[in-house]
Amino acid sequence: MIVEALGLLFNIESFLYMNIGLFLGMVFGAIPGLTVLLSIVIFLPFTYSLPPIPSFMFLLGMYCAGSYGGSISAVLIGTPGTPHATATMLDGYPMSMKGQGRKALHVALTASTFGGLFSAVVLLLFAPQVAALADNLGSPDYFLICLLGLTIIAGVSGKSLKKGIISGSIGLFISLIGLDPMTGTTRYIFGNINLYSGFDITICLIGLFALSEALKKGGEGNSGFKTCLKADESWKLKREDYRKIALPSLLSALIGVVVGIIPGTGASEASFFSYNNARNISKHPEEFGKGSIEGIAAAETANNAVTGATLIPLLTLGIPGDACVAVLLGALMINNLTPGPTLFLDHGATVYAILIGMIFINIFMYVQGRFLTSVFARVVRVPMQILTPLIVVFCFAGSFCVNSSIADVFIAVFFSLASYVLLKLEYPVVPVLLGLVLGDTMEENFRRSLILSGGSPKIFFESLSSLILIFILTVVVALIIREKYYSERRVRHGEKFKAEDCT
Repeated sequence: MIVEALGLLFNIESFLYMNIGLFLGMVFGAIPGLTVLLSIVIFLPFTYSLPPIPSFMFLLGMYCAGSYGGSISAVLIGTPGTPHATATMLDGYPMSMKGQGRKALHVALTASTFGGLFSAVVLLLFAPQVAALADNLGSPDYFLICLLGLTIIAGVSGKSLKKGIISGSIGLFISLIGLDPMTGTTRYIFGNINLYSGFDITICLIGLFALSEALKKGGEGNSGFKTCLKADESWKLKREDYRKIALPSLLSALIGVVVGIIPGTGASEASFFSYNNARNISKHPEEFGKGSIEGIAAAETANNAVTGATLIPLLTLGIPGDACVAVLLGALMINNLTPGPTLFLDHGATVYAILIGMIFINIFMYVQGRFLTSVFARVVRVPMQILTPLIVVFCFAGSFCVNSSIADVFIAVFFSLASYVLLKLEYPVVPVLLGLVLGDTMEENFRRSLILSGGSPKIFFESLSSLILIFILTVVVALIIREKYYSERRVRHGEKFKAEDCT
């Protein structure tokens, strides 16, 4: 079957569309206001006339390259092109401001390729087995995973944990707006029909980071979007650099695969989980938020490790792991490839050709990235007076295209103003995004668990997986308290200690 799969994959058409998809994904991922999901939706109709293999090489190329592409704008102008590039921005942009932008981009590309290859191999070897394991998780487990995700707020709250918790609570509250997932009643919409579906995460991202950054830079005069790239900059990684990012990259690849397998999570959660983990195990945690290559490597490895892992529940259970994969589910159905346990039996050669193709997609992503990164780096040479309006235009276009609604443009503007005010008051914005991302899944699984148990909280302590998650949660909270205690102790003893400002 493998030989037959290779025969289906190895043709000019498959590799041509693979590279076209990679290029488009990188472009859409790199431009703030546009998204990989948008690119897949726009170009999906063009694949209807293609055979299954070239069709999926094209779509998966956009999906994988978009995960890396978001890091380009995150590093160069401090505006993440995709939601999961937010964690990359925390250290990538400070490196760019120090004149190490090309090195930061090279770290991101190398880590992205490693994460993608790692997940592609896992997808090829362990798809049915790993999906079966994830399928055994229940609603209490999903709730505990989300609760664990909220502890990341401690790592991205900057100088004040209290302000970080407040920002996270704002994000959780915003996630409640719209229809109640269990009863279907409206909540906090105040009679506005545009709020029935709540707030789209893409619209929120555009407002919180892209538009607000343009607003902020617009008031800074010629200092906006300064990255200090130098022509003679030493961007190549040394042996010491590879040694430094090896362990965070490996652990982040594992985290990305695990998170990607669990439906309803995604690259944003994986990148923040991994970033926080890398910060905890680092010998130099004080460098995080100020230009740490470990932070960039951890975030980028994780969000690309998700790409292959999300296909595991899709192909074996028919459950899409995120919005992009949900579109791929439609592409499978169009090509008469019904996801489920029988997919590998009925269309084994085609499926294995797609799985093997994922490996080549990540290899060609590295090749294209090495060539195109220097081209994208030239965006900083565009005067701020030109770049800022262009970003605003793309943000408005991206906001409108998500749902073809002018109301979404006004929502993006509202979030940009809210983000601007929060930053002026020194409240971190990243926890707001965490609350938004985790809020829906957290609430739905918490309420479903209580319904199943008749209102008894004992359901969260009944399964082995729940007990393991509770143990991990307890350890993480204890580490946060310990770090906070020693930080305050150092301040009391007169040391010049400053908490990382991740905003």
